[in-house]
Amino acid sequence: MAASASTPDLPKLAQVAAKRGFDHVDTWIFDLDNTLYPASCNLFAQVDLRMSEFIAKTIGVPREHARHLQKAYYRQFGTTLAGLMKVHKLPPGPFLEYVHDIDLSVVPALPDLAAAIAALPGRRLIFTNGSRVHAENVARKLGVLDLFDDICDIAAIEYVPKPEREAFDRMLKLHDVPAGQAAMFEDMPHNLLPASTLGMTTVLVHSDYIDHPAQLKIREWRELPDHVHYLTRDLTRFLVDEVSAPTGRK
Repeated sequence: MAASASTPDLPKLAQVAAKRGFDHVDTWIFDLDNTLYPASCNLFAQVDLRMSEFIAKTIGVPREHARHLQKAYYRQFGTTLAGLMKVHKLPPGPFLEYVHDIDLSVVPALPDLAAAIAALPGRRLIFTNGSRVHAENVARKLGVLDLFDDICDIAAIEYVPKPEREAFDRMLKLHDVPAGQAAMFEDMPHNLLPASTLGMTTVLVHSDYIDHPAQLKIREWRELPDHVHYLTRDLTRFLVDEVSAPTGRK
């Protein structure tokens, strides 16, 4: 795994990851945005722009103030939607429909990723703070939709977002997942904290894409925090080399 200029110690961090193995895992849980699809698609930039547009139009504030509210709610409540629901009492449906009406032509088909996911034994779930429709559309473009048993979106857990512990509790109960037999793949390190606390094996899918202070702090890491068991820049290679390889399932 090559280091980037912004994160020079990533190879060292990968080397000191706790090698728990994956033989005990029978449920594979993947975040969607910047995890299943590569952050280089910059897909979330479209969603980001449409969130600002929605807030400006719906609340009736200038675009600059709308963007300030968007980011403030995201950092305070876990998602922008959670803030809009709590502070402004807005219904979630119109927001989710508007912000996910985006151009998906930038999302490539990833047959190697599809093959790696298909090789995982047991159930496979997508767990996202976005909508089911958005997850279905993106996963279909990637060529992996049919490989997943189900999608747990924000509506399914009654709009309680990651990283809230309650979001994970609801997801596990809804899909009857024993946490100790699950692995969680995420691009947000703070979203892996409740997963680890519950007993999941955690994998941070890292890139240089930054939209949260928690991602900036990764640059200061000299060893992986206890709640991050593995770190990778390449999800497909990780699934092949670390999970499916004989040394990964031990």
